[in-house]
Amino acid sequence: MTAVALVAAAAALSGCGSDAPAQRPSGEVVGGAIGPDERVSEDLAVLAVHLAHPADGVYEPGEDASLVLAISNTGTAADELVDVTGPDFADARTADAGGATPVVEVPAGEVVHVGAGGGPTLTLVDLDRSLRSSQSIPVTFSFRRAGTVTVEAMVEAAPSPTRGAVDPDQGPVDG
Repeated sequence: MTAVALVAAAAALSGCGSDAPAQRPSGEVVGGAIGPDERVSEDLAVLAVHLAHPADGVYEPGEDASLVLAISNTGTAADELVDVTGPDFADARTADAGGATPVVEVPAGEVVHVGAGGGPTLTLVDLDRSLRSSQSIPVTFSFRRAGTVTVEAMVEAAPSPTRGAVDPDQGPVDG
């Protein structure tokens, strides 16, 4: 009886390690985790880096995309986000609630929310390819003190009824 159970278990698990990709239709992915967290230095990290879900479901070439993240500084010295670059967009634009284009300051011992919660916004300008839910592009963040880090910024999954999408030109969109 034990031998039969072992053979059955082995047969059931044999498909789990397959190198073949899952056969699923591609399209919008509903739900899922928001982007990665990456350390820039011992004290500085970028958290939950992602592109806001586009209002119409897809970013087309030439459109701008809203980047959302948090920057955590657990150290005793302030730092500044001074540049955002990547191969799949022409430029990055920051703005605070007043519409100015400041450097994003990250005080010591604080977390700065970018693109949410009334903090500064960051827009990737002139995408060079289309992007939809769960696709990503590399984004490099350069800080004055901590250095640089490159993160794969994934497009947020379609919003649930309790979350709204963000239109880069208009702000939150009721979903």
